[in-house]
Amino acid sequence: MKYLDYYAVLGLSRDASAADVKKAFRKLARQYHPDVNKSAGAEARFKEINEANEVLSDPEKRKRYDALGPNWKSGQDFTPPPGWGGFEGASSGPGGIHFEFGGAQGAGDFSDFFSSLFGDLGGAARSARGRRGGNPFAEFGGFDGGGSENFAAHGQDFEANLSLALEDLLSREPKSLTLQVPVNRPDGTVARQSKTFQVRIPPGATDGTRIRLSGQGAGGGNLYLNLRVAPHPIFQLHGHDLDQTLPLAPWEAVLGAKVRIPTLEGPATLTIPPGSQGGSRLRLAGKGLPDKNGSRGDIFVTLRIAIPDRPTAKEKELFEQLAKESPFHPRSR
Repeated sequence: MKYLDYYAVLGLSRDASAADVKKAFRKLARQYHPDVNKSAGAEARFKEINEANEVLSDPEKRKRYDALGPNWKSGQDFTPPPGWGGFEGASSGPGGIHFEFGGAQGAGDFSDFFSSLFGDLGGAARSARGRRGGNPFAEFGGFDGGGSENFAAHGQDFEANLSLALEDLLSREPKSLTLQVPVNRPDGTVARQSKTFQVRIPPGATDGTRIRLSGQGAGGGNLYLNLRVAPHPIFQLHGHDLDQTLPLAPWEAVLGAKVRIPTLEGPATLTIPPGSQGGSRLRLAGKGLPDKNGSRGDIFVTLRIAIPDRPTAKEKELFEQLAKESPFHPRSR
């Protein structure tokens, strides 16, 4: 098998602090998460980043990994040293179980190299030491969309990310969420079983809202859902307000116009005042998302002056005539 340099994966030196590991993991995981990055190789890179964090963020695993010495390079042929044996805590509880939702592929599938060092533990040692949930993403809220995390299976809380569209926050219809949860077999082993939850979105929920499902965690613990709002093709979300950019023809900006713009509830009419400048912001009140008191945020529209990229001969003629007749000089104002 090939040696994996976990420090190189995260872009760190071997004397990196725990804070350095956390910072590097946060940055790279957000960049390569397969729900965000659709490029070829992003999912494999994300799994590698997750595996590196699993080792370097865990003091026991990191100490064991560092015992191999600093002279190895990624890609070198590797065989565990004689007598390497198992990893302390390998018999502790049914760790290494992953939960998934939304059909996304798991991020917890560790390499042969990892298994050769630690056994097929996943998050077992971490769970055995009592870290709640063993969730590598819980410290900073996770990602848009699906994904996989680790959790312990005995009376503990665990977390998942629930990805919704902006329209879902407005409708607040219950959403279906399917997780792979642990089930104890009579022989003491643990299997995974799909369980579907109906999640009601609370009033005022927005990106970053944390929802608790009491008693739905492992062994009677709680399930916490970190709400993530998926990118929207038109709107940018800021709290309960929505931003969008509106292109205007030059004559619409000069003369004023009534323009149909999209909202979450369908088209609405926006009045463009005469003499509007590019970069100006107009407000459409009460068309954003509701807050916890039932009031609605606003839609803010940034105006952008657009010109024909391929003007016709007649359009060129008219612009030339305007250039000759108009006393307007924008750089002398």
